[in-house]
Amino acid sequence: MTVAVYPGSFDPLTLGHLDIIERASKLFDQVIVVVGINISKNMLFTPEERVALIQKSVDYLPNVTVQAEDGLTVKFVKKVGAHVIIRGIRDSRDLSYEAGIASMNHYLDASIESVFLMTNPKYAFISSSLLKEVLHFKGDVSKLVPPTVAEALNQKQRSE
Repeated sequence: MTVAVYPGSFDPLTLGHLDIIERASKLFDQVIVVVGINISKNMLFTPEERVALIQKSVDYLPNVTVQAEDGLTVKFVKKVGAHVIIRGIRDSRDLSYEAGIASMNHYLDASIESVFLMTNPKYAFISSSLLKEVLHFKGDVSKLVPPTVAEALNQKQRSE
């Protein structure tokens, strides 16, 4: 059985992320979406909220599970018996950034392969940080995220 890990902060989960998850679920027997802790980002949702939102958004994909992890991705990959890390690529900047991460992961454990999936062009402009900026100024991003996430974002905006 081929297990792949798709790590990210997913704050919030976007339709671009969901597209990568769906496509990866067709390529691998099991996909584990790993919600990581990124200390350099200002988060909208707690790790537990992100896990719950992603689980609700992927419940129709039987071979996809969601977990939170606060350590090195390569250690998590080894712990779950996987050998593949999935990463989405939107543009050349992503490729450059992700190539550096893939090289470090290879340095840390040469048995783990990074697989890059190109983002569907209709989602290439979407990033979680850009969505957060639009949200800050009360813009509507509901068509760029799964319905469950749009509802959670609306609740967050109302509570502010």
